[in-house]
Amino acid sequence: MTHPESTANPEIVLGPNQYGKAEVRVVRINRETPVHEIRDLNVTSFLRGDFAGTFLTGDNSKVIATDTQKNTVYAFAKKHGITTPEAFLLTLGRHFLAYEEVSGGRWTADSYPWERITVDGAPHEHSFVRSKQEVRTAAVTIADGVEYVLGGFKDLTVLKSTGAEFHGYPRDEYTTLPETTDRIMATDIAARWLYADDVDPLTADLDSLYAQIKRITCEKFATVHSLSLQQTLYAAGQAVLESLPQIEDIRYAMPNNHHYVVDLERFGLENNNEVFEAGVLPYGLMNASVTRRGAAPKPAAWDWIGDFI
Repeated sequence: MTHPESTANPEIVLGPNQYGKAEVRVVRINRETPVHEIRDLNVTSFLRGDFAGTFLTGDNSKVIATDTQKNTVYAFAKKHGITTPEAFLLTLGRHFLAYEEVSGGRWTADSYPWERITVDGAPHEHSFVRSKQEVRTAAVTIADGVEYVLGGFKDLTVLKSTGAEFHGYPRDEYTTLPETTDRIMATDIAARWLYADDVDPLTADLDSLYAQIKRITCEKFATVHSLSLQQTLYAAGQAVLESLPQIEDIRYAMPNNHHYVVDLERFGLENNNEVFEAGVLPYGLMNASVTRRGAAPKPAAWDWIGDFI
């Protein structure tokens, strides 16, 4: 078989690239005791290295097939089990770095939560109901021999019916938004955090850290009397870093799920911040990093992670 030659145009070059297998669904049941444990992941594996040949000429001599990457996910779920998504991804990444063709990569996972069904007041040993509260996320990047591990969550929908204001912003001829001292504030929180260098994802209790970060984030959303969603975002990040030295940098993406007071005067009714129209599109979007002063920037941990600066 012949391969097409790359176009020899010195003005056009191949930029940063990666390839892999996306969204490998793997469910692992731990049956070591009668009380079964479930881990449900959606894993994506991306490899980086000297793969210019396959992009430029179709030379696949260095390509680790995406099907191989998929099968490795399943095999490792059996061989190594799944303790936390971060640990599972790090184990995968280290495995692929053993290939001489691979110089780095990124491995990500969404982890879907399941809760035990309650029967006669007690949690059932092997029956579960899918929790819809949020999706746990994890990402491992290996670049230039350095490992970066991110934890996180997404789709955590929260709302407070008072305790939020928005006013004092500049106005011009295009500003129609009325100022308010009492509004609904709602958002779908996505967060990612970078573990400190001295945290070993294979031995640290990342489940406990995850629960603490979620709790602190929700508590700050509830208790901060907010003049802006940005203020709430920063307060949550600050509280996480103050409480947990294991976290070096936390980043949030928070859309503003607008709720507009419905004009009921035309029906002869007074609307005292009781009836709202839930807006959909467009929406405000707040995105920020909260980190420790003097922390060295680690852009490789965040490159190509959507919605996170």
